[in-house]
Amino acid sequence: MSTIPITKRGAEKLKEELHRLKTVDRPGVIQAISEARAQGDLSENAEYDAAKDRQGFIEGRIQEIEGKLSAAQIIDPVSVDAGGRVVFGTTVELEDEISGDAVTYQIVGEDEADLKLGLINISSPIARALIGKEEGDVAEVQAPGGVRRYEIVGVSYI
Repeated sequence: MSTIPITKRGAEKLKEELHRLKTVDRPGVIQAISEARAQGDLSENAEYDAAKDRQGFIEGRIQEIEGKLSAAQIIDPVSVDAGGRVVFGTTVELEDEISGDAVTYQIVGEDEADLKLGLINISSPIARALIGKEEGDVAEVQAPGGVRRYEIVGVSYI
């Protein structure tokens, strides 16, 4: 299994979710199954079926998170020194060459990506176009509406 890059913050979020699933959600669903089982006939018990489905989801998510954490390569952007180049974990300030709009993105792992928060997936077209570039360079991104050009205004490791 190949390693999956993830920021330190992203790994902490996964660990928090795993802890919640194991300490809150799993015992809660076990209790719900027990209560539904006490109601009698399981063949016509919708609460029992719903609780079993929820249990299956929780157990699957626990396995998924444990697998991701075991294959994770945790990268702390603060400790990265790439000499001003854009790498995983970098926060990049961009300016659209046509509109002049300024945007700021941090390049993160798949599980952490959230465009509304400015977190873009390392495998996204814009992140792939930015990797290896430096402040002052221009990145060309193939977007659905055509090629977009962004000037890299700033590169920081925060």
